[in-house]
Amino acid sequence: MRILIVHGPNMNLLGRREPDLYGTTTLSELNDWLQKEAAVLGVTVETIQSNHEGVLVDKLNDAMGQVDGLIINAAGLTYSSVSIRDAISALAVPTIEVHITNLARREAFRRHSLLADVVMGQICGLGPVGYVLALRGLVAVIREAKN
Repeated sequence: MRILIVHGPNMNLLGRREPDLYGTTTLSELNDWLQKEAAVLGVTVETIQSNHEGVLVDKLNDAMGQVDGLIINAAGLTYSSVSIRDAISALAVPTIEVHITNLARREAFRRHSLLADVVMGQICGLGPVGYVLALRGLVAVIREAKN
């Protein structure tokens, strides 16, 4: 089983950008944690981070037929990118949207995800552990669907 994990703009600053809001775990540490969890679950994960919308859209398009599931934190593009939304829809695999912070407790513009109607679920407000929970949940859903 292959899972793609997409980190959007500014996620490369994780651990340094507003640590009171996003925590001190770096993106490298988060990706290492996800690789370890994937090994425990017996799955393969591939991670990508980009600050460029087109790079992320290209990666989602290239993943068609190559992955069984998607975990995405589109970051700021969550609220503005119809292209990311359409690429997720076209990919047509079980998808979980993850956010480190609780979007309902943030600025008003962050309360509406353009991705919400094309993902199977959302995890937000749990910090980096939300990614691990998303991975566990996504793997369970995919395995259940294959039985």
